[in-house]
Formats: sequence, structure tokens, C-alpha cells
Amino acid sequence: MSDQPRVEITLLGQTLSLRSDADPKYLRSLAASIEERVTALQRAGVRDPFKALLLAALEITDELNRARDEQAKDSGDVAARLGALVDQLNRAMSESPRRG
Repeated sequence: MSDQPRVEITLLGQTLSLRSDADPKYLRSLAASIEERVTALQRAGVRDPFKALLLAALEITDELNRARDEQAKDSGDVAARLGALVDQLNRAMSESPRRG
């Protein structure tokens, strides 16, 4: 048996009981965010709640993947800039007169 507390959330009229160490308010905010997405899709014409939920999941996953790609790109940019800086420092150190 898990020692994690049980949290109940409601999503699309369904009550889900989860075991999680996450803050219950945070979990409920996630459910509310999904509900907002589904509601927006339904207002846009998607009548089937299950289809709206699937589309919301695809949108959220797309956003997550784009954010990860951007983060990886940014990390690569930082690594490249740091590498260039290290090269410049190494050149400067090898060109400077040695004291001794």
C-alpha cells in the first residue's frame, strides 16, 4: 500500500481519486486547466467531450514538446557561447607574457 495521500479531483464531471505527494491545490489547478481547454474547444464546435479531451491533450503535449525543444536549443546556445568564451580565455592566456 502506498503512503501517498489520496486526492480527489473532478474532471469533465468525473471524480478521480489519485495518490500523489503533489499539493492537492496544484492537482486541482491542473484539472481546472484541462477543463478550460476542453470548454474552449467545445465552444469552438467540438461537441463530443471525449474528442475535446483528446484534442486538449494533443495541444498540451505539443506545447510541452515545443517548450522542451526551445529549452534544448537555448541550452545548446549557452553551451556554444561558453565554449567560445573558454576558447578566447585560453588564447588570451597563451598569448599573455608569463610572469615568473
